[in-house]
Amino acid sequence: MSETAENCTHNCGTCSANCGSRTSEPQSFLEKLNPASSVKKVIGVVSGKGGVGKSLVTSLMACRMRATGAKVGILDADITGPSIPNAFGIHDGVTVTQDGKLLVPATSSTVIDVISSNMLLENETDPVIWRGPVIAGAVKQFWSETLWQDIDYMFVDMPPGTGDVPLTVFQSLPVSGIIIVTSPQELVAMIVEKAVNMAKKMNVPILGLVENMSYLECPDCGKKISVFGESHLDEVAKEYGIPVLAQIPIRPAIAKAVDEGTVEYVEADFLDDAVKAVKEA
Repeated sequence: MSETAENCTHNCGTCSANCGSRTSEPQSFLEKLNPASSVKKVIGVVSGKGGVGKSLVTSLMACRMRATGAKVGILDADITGPSIPNAFGIHDGVTVTQDGKLLVPATSSTVIDVISSNMLLENETDPVIWRGPVIAGAVKQFWSETLWQDIDYMFVDMPPGTGDVPLTVFQSLPVSGIIIVTSPQELVAMIVEKAVNMAKKMNVPILGLVENMSYLECPDCGKKISVFGESHLDEVAKEYGIPVLAQIPIRPAIAKAVDEGTVEYVEADFLDDAVKAVKEA
């Protein structure tokens, strides 16, 4: 053993020796896709709190991108609260490739590939009672051990907050950018700030903000009614220098389509700017 090795403190920042232990590049935690898969862009859909409509935005964005002719996939990373399969009317269990090595995502009626923890359960209503490390491992498996064939855009529906799963996604997947989903309430600034700060610390680009439940359109006169109070979206976006991508109205038809598993047939032209941002990511 050399004298250098014997005296090594394993702190390269205080040592000038050029030995094999020194690494010039920071360690990467990215999980590799399996050789049979191909994904061009990964877009995360996040929020600092629950109940703002991340899964709805994920579903509608996937459908809008599919309508452009792109091949689209959804990785449902909300392991303990999955809702993506129901929105697309997917109730089948997961299948595997002939060699049994890879999961095969379900395919929606407009050919959007979907993988979700719901598809692994014997009954859709069974709870997923897993600890954090197991949940994080499942997300990695959905990425690296699933057959994603020629996907142009993959949307990752993340659970709320800044816990294990968002951290796992940001570290393990090559995220091209994130969409932050919020709602028109006083808490919006705090919600956005949490997501923005995490994205900055993880060096993940922020594509913009989408406000869900933004307003209700009067069916008689077309007037916009602020059911949850006046929106603070523009001022928050200006404060953080983030573009506003969309404001989604409250429409009973959208809720009905999600409940009936027909989200693919919702007219969502209000997401056109968001579609453009994803294309440019």
